Amino acid sequence: MALRSSGDYRVRAFIDGDSTLCNTMILGLPVIAIEDAMPLINKYDVSQVLLAVPSAKRSRRKVILDELAKLPVEVLTVPDMTDIVSGKAKIDELKDVAIEDLLGRDPVAPQQVLLEANIKDKVVMVTGAGGSIGSELCRQIVEQSPKSIVLFELSEFGLYQIDRELNQLKLEKGLTCDIIPLLGSVQRQHRLETTMSSFKVQTVYHAAAYKHVPLVEFNVIEGVRNNIYGTYYTACAAIKAGVESFVLISTDKAVRPTNVMGTTKRMAELGLQALADQENAKSNGTRFCMVRFGNVLGSSGSVIPVFKKQIASGGPVTVTHPEITRFFMTIPEAAQLVIQAGAMGKGGDVFVLDMGESVKITDLACNLIQLSGLEVKSETNPHGDIEIQFSGLRPGEKLYEELLIGDNVKQTAHERIMTAHEVHLPLEEYELLLSELDFACHSMDHENIRTLLLNAPTGFNPTDGIGDLVWSHNQLELNLVDTELVVNE
Repeated sequence: MALRSSGDYRVRAFIDGDSTLCNTMILGLPVIAIEDAMPLINKYDVSQVLLAVPSAKRSRRKVILDELAKLPVEVLTVPDMTDIVSGKAKIDELKDVAIEDLLGRDPVAPQQVLLEANIKDKVVMVTGAGGSIGSELCRQIVEQSPKSIVLFELSEFGLYQIDRELNQLKLEKGLTCDIIPLLGSVQRQHRLETTMSSFKVQTVYHAAAYKHVPLVEFNVIEGVRNNIYGTYYTACAAIKAGVESFVLISTDKAVRPTNVMGTTKRMAELGLQALADQENAKSNGTRFCMVRFGNVLGSSGSVIPVFKKQIASGGPVTVTHPEITRFFMTIPEAAQLVIQAGAMGKGGDVFVLDMGESVKITDLACNLIQLSGLEVKSETNPHGDIEIQFSGLRPGEKLYEELLIGDNVKQTAHERIMTAHEVHLPLEEYELLLSELDFACHSMDHENIRTLLLNAPTGFNPTDGIGDLVWSHNQLELNLVDTELVVNE
């Protein structure tokens, strides 16, 4: 009742799913079932419903939110009572509904022995440490008592942010690990080798990559250089430095790829598989594995913050296609599962994370609009508040994502981690392909790059032609010159 006494809110009723409480009174206010809420909302012009079930499982919260989304009110959440008692939050510090609650995916408690296996008392390096996944990996890693953590990042600002955050976390929690912030590119093998050798790195999490599908489609050579060669250089440096374990952060877009980004990630996997065959023959070789998963909530380029901004500005909310679906996972869960999967790797393993049910993006947009207390504007509801507009699939974009190849998938000891059997390339063939691809990139021969990627055993089946912006511009210039020559003749 702290909200009631604050003066800023007028509490009218309690909504509860417990039928034994309905039609009773608490502090002079009625307890009602959710299906009986509309008359009261209309009578008192209620504008907000506060969700105060922080201990409920996400699956239960989703059921509640699905019902609340039908009401013409804004839905906000009350802070956790432990945060209120500890002084970390105030009762009236209301927040938007957490997007993970809309997914209804209950997290699985991590297996501590797997979290610690490649981290505790070890020197750990994270490439792409300033990115969405890389930074969360760093947060999780420092909690597992590493000897030190090497933050390897190309972006100066990204490195500054994660270094500052981890040092603050270290201070608050009394952690003792050394934090080593290093600027560097994964395309510079010598920098990678000296870093790993100097600090005697034992575990590498390779998160550095270009992951934005349309941008890689527009910048093909840079995508190839960073995702394929950057991974291979990092892996070779790890072998030379005697690294024990190497984990590649991969993607569902590497499965039957329809775009350059997905193909480069599958090519990166092929490189690690080839190197793993070599290392597995040694008594103390580097253990390579890769972990695939789908979209993470809150990552750079995620649709959620874009939708929220569009709703706040009055719309429209833009979705590429009415039927487009995606798999989603929270960043903390993804990072925990990556660490645990990496600990299970024996050499050349391709791990696939259980992403749960795919989510229809249009439904997600509708839920966000409705939970903001607004109505979706459509042909059937022309007087609604926010319209959803469909902009069309972007270059290289899939309508549906796939996580598995074939039926050769096996469950591991962890209920949300599986292994997939994949096609391999011998190391000699892979290095020959890299040599040919390097020459094509150096020559800016986009037609040959496309041919090499198509011929590689990645299953590349592009939905669009060559999308590189520099190549497209030059082609346009050539066509204009040819046209002028024809006209002049």
